[in-house]
Parts: sequence; C-alpha cells; structure tokens
Amino acid sequence: MSWVQAPPAAPSKFHLKANKQTALALAGQADEFGLSGPSVLSEYFQLTKPRIELLIVIATAVGYCFGIGSTFHIGRLLNALLGTALMAAGSATLNQWYERDIDKKMNRTKGRPIPTGTISARNAFIFGVLVSVLGFVELLAFTNYLAALLSFATSFGYLFVYTPLKQRSPLCTTIGAIPGAMPPLIGFAAASGHLTMNAWILFGILFFWQFPHFHAIARMYRDDYARGGVKMLAVVDQEGRSVRWQIIVNTLLLIAVSLTPAFAHMAGRLYLSGAFLLGLGLLYFARQICKEYTFERARHLLLASVIYMPLLFALLVFDNPRFRF
Repeated sequence: MSWVQAPPAAPSKFHLKANKQTALALAGQADEFGLSGPSVLSEYFQLTKPRIELLIVIATAVGYCFGIGSTFHIGRLLNALLGTALMAAGSATLNQWYERDIDKKMNRTKGRPIPTGTISARNAFIFGVLVSVLGFVELLAFTNYLAALLSFATSFGYLFVYTPLKQRSPLCTTIGAIPGAMPPLIGFAAASGHLTMNAWILFGILFFWQFPHFHAIARMYRDDYARGGVKMLAVVDQEGRSVRWQIIVNTLLLIAVSLTPAFAHMAGRLYLSGAFLLGLGLLYFARQICKEYTFERARHLLLASVIYMPLLFALLVFDNPRFRF
C-alpha cells in the first residue's frame, strides 16, 4: 500500500451532515471527560480557588522565612510552596465536589464549574484526589514528614470537619479557622522540622483574622447561604448581635496577637508601629459594622481585611532582623 493517497472527492451534503453530527458527539465526549481544550483547563484552575490559594502560599512562605536556620534553601522553599499549593488546590476541589448540590442553590456559587456542568462531579473528584496526593508526596519527599503531616491534618480538618459542619452548626466558622490558620505552621515545619512559639504566633494571627473576614462575607451573602442551607452565624442570627460581638472581640484579639512578634524578637519597631496602625484601621471598619449591620458595612470590612493581611505579612518579613533590607 502506498503512503500517497488520491485527492478526496468533494463531500456530499450527507457527508457534511454526518461529519457535523460526529464532531458534535466527539465534542460532547470531550467535555464529559474534561478534554475540550484551554477553556476546560481554565475551569479546572477555577476549581482550585486561586485567590484563596494565593493567600495560602503567602502565609506558607512567611512561616518558612521564620523557620529557617542558618542556611536558606531555595529549593526546599519552592517545594514547600508547591506541595502546600497542591494540597490546598485538591482540598478546594473536593470541597466543591462535596457541596455541588449546595452550590447550585446559591447565586454566588452556581456559576462554578461543577454546577454549570463544564466539569463533571466524577472528574472533579478524581482531579481533587490526585492533586491532593501529589501535594502530600511533594511535601513528604522534598521537605519533611512534619510538614506533610500538618498539610494532611489541614486537608482532613477542612474536608471532614469544617465542610459537613457548615450545614449543621454556626460553630463552623470557629472550627474552620483552625485548618485555615495552618499554612504558616506548614511553612515553618518545612524549614525547620519542628514548631516553636514563633510558629504558633503566626498561626494565631491568621486564626483571629478569619473571624472579621468570614463574618463579613457571611453578612453580605446571608440570604444566599440560607438558600443553600448553610448555617453560618449570620444566617442563624439575623439581627447580627452575636456576629457583631464576634467581629469586634476577635479583631481586638487579632491586634493583640499581631503585636507579639515585636516582643518575641521576630520583628522590630517598624513592624510594631505598622501592625498597630493596620490594626486600628481594621478596628475602625469592625466598629462601623457593629453600628450599622448592613451589606455595605460588611463589604467595607471585607475589603479592609483583604488589604490588612498581605500588608501585615509584608511588614513582618521586611522588618525581620534576619532579613533586613
């Protein structure tokens, strides 16, 4: 048989119709198996919740900076960031797989890949498991067992405690703040192989920050959460008395904990002054929502919290005596 073929005959209308039907069928199969090209890759990327992932990576890097000894290993840092990012991506994906029926009911989440059908629940589950396993292996092989164990505990707490608790009790925010504050511990452990008081100070900062941040989100979307059956405190407490109390108390605790690095020789006076001013700014918006429990005040507090944390971390690293610029 020759490799050279005769020119094909002009296609008939029947062939064109059949080819079109075949192409549509193949496209449908491709979508079903997640093989429809760059758009599907973008949808998988959205499953990982990239904006949350960025904060997790930053917090892990800060933890690593305070856990290093006399030698800075850039390779270990990159592996710690990659492993943590993969574990977080897998957890975010599995969270959306678990909550796919809830997401369909809520306006803020019904456009996600699983509810819209751009990615099937089966494919999302497989992707989430594979990425999580890859992240765990990355941390175990290229950092140490403690960092890998902490990352596993974080994913376990997020998926098997916090996620199901969201439909049962308003305590979900408090419980969820524990795995949410773990990234600095993972980074610190990856650098040093153990945890010290400095690591727990970083944990405390991220722990208390989550209360004004997530209560603001819950107030903004409380009707949406109610439609989805999510028992956030803002849903259960419509008048917001308990929510406002939690916001103001935890903001004050955040300010107190955020100042401790200056007294634990983790940072200097520049950080102390900056952390105090940032805390006062966040407290101002916390007080505003306590006065007027409205969507607009919640939005302002959310934006303030989003600005607060990266700036605080930047100051902390910048004014670290071991990394003075």
